[in-house]
Amino acid sequence: MKLNTFEPIENEILPPASLFGPGPAEEEEWNPDDSSGGMSFVDSLRVAWRGLTNNKMRTGLTMLGIIIGVAAVIAMVSMGQGASQSVAKSINSLGTNLLTVTSGNNRIRGVDNGGSKLSLQDAAAIGSRFKSTITAVAPEARGSAQVKMGNEDANTQIMGTSPSYSQVDNAPVTSGRFITDQDVSGRSKVAVVGTTVVQNLLGDATLNPIGKTIAINRIPFNIIGVLKSRGAGAFGQDQDDVVIIPVTTALRRVFNRTNLSSIDVEATSPAAMDLATEQISDLLRQQHHLLPPFPDNDDFTVRSQASILQASQSVTGTLTALLAGVAIVSLVVGGIGVMNIMLVSVTERTREIGLRKAVGATSGDVLMQFLMESLAMALMGGAIGILAGIGGSAIVAMKMGWAPVVQPMIVLLAALVSGGIGVVFGIYPAAKAANQNPIEALRYE
Repeated sequence: MKLNTFEPIENEILPPASLFGPGPAEEEEWNPDDSSGGMSFVDSLRVAWRGLTNNKMRTGLTMLGIIIGVAAVIAMVSMGQGASQSVAKSINSLGTNLLTVTSGNNRIRGVDNGGSKLSLQDAAAIGSRFKSTITAVAPEARGSAQVKMGNEDANTQIMGTSPSYSQVDNAPVTSGRFITDQDVSGRSKVAVVGTTVVQNLLGDATLNPIGKTIAINRIPFNIIGVLKSRGAGAFGQDQDDVVIIPVTTALRRVFNRTNLSSIDVEATSPAAMDLATEQISDLLRQQHHLLPPFPDNDDFTVRSQASILQASQSVTGTLTALLAGVAIVSLVVGGIGVMNIMLVSVTERTREIGLRKAVGATSGDVLMQFLMESLAMALMGGAIGILAGIGGSAIVAMKMGWAPVVQPMIVLLAALVSGGIGVVFGIYPAAKAANQNPIEALRYE
């Protein structure tokens, strides 16, 4: 009897369609390079996760570059913003209508003006001539000196000034009194101390030092008041580490000089500051017998709080941008590390890639698998880096005395950048894996 070779044998076991592709009825339509019928996103994510967890140590070390880069960006920007706000708060606490007259011409770099030219006569003239635009004037003679009380001594800042300083620079006393006009005219040896000085000399800032004697460069002064604590200044200096004495006493007895360090001027209002600046400049040019052209020949500089704030914020902004740029470079280095490890992973798993393609995986499936591995490493590293950056900036800012400013936009940007690094630096290894020839991949040793 002749057998029909085309007749199917009963109970024949055929390989499942999922192993070698679609069945005979769909053979003409099946294309192994068509990803439309490939793995779902969830399946690709599950396979990618399995690939990452198979070598946890390598995955963690690869993520480290992304973690450090993202943490550095978050920390640098947050601390920079916090420092900028701290400086602005400190400067604005002195008032929005404060002018500072300093010696020297800051407009011309490299010019030596031969020391300070400001005098008590300049301060008195400014305060007496412009009553309509100027409220108060405080001359300042600053320097450092050794102070001693009993067996304790310390180096601190000595400020010689007038009674107007308490108003102009917002420096009230919490106990005792401030220096008076009689103290200035009589060159009295009296002192108002900051809380840091009390802490250094008495061991406890809450103790009352009024009535005690403090020696400044071996000259005894009677403590008459304690300043209200003001904390760190605009540039990180301790504003409570100061001893205030009458300006005449400071010039004649302590510093042995005649010229002032600066003159602080309080204008009647922010609107009057420009006119007050012009009036002060014209007066000092007459007082110092200066010749034109002005302001090139000025031996002084008049600056407002707004200009000081703008200059300080410009400096902090530049430093923040510089540090953030360095951190971004570390992110790029981390991305290169991701690409390097993914290329190693593709080489190690060549036979796996060939086997997956042989049983029906499309090039799109393989591409998605390795791309998901790269993206997952970058995103996990970015998430850990964000937490580390926020925590690190909070710790550093706490020690520096200001609050970090973590902007949600920076956090979102860091997350997007880390994800973008995973895609950009993972696309080449993923494409290399997807383009593997299954037959040659299976032969790979």
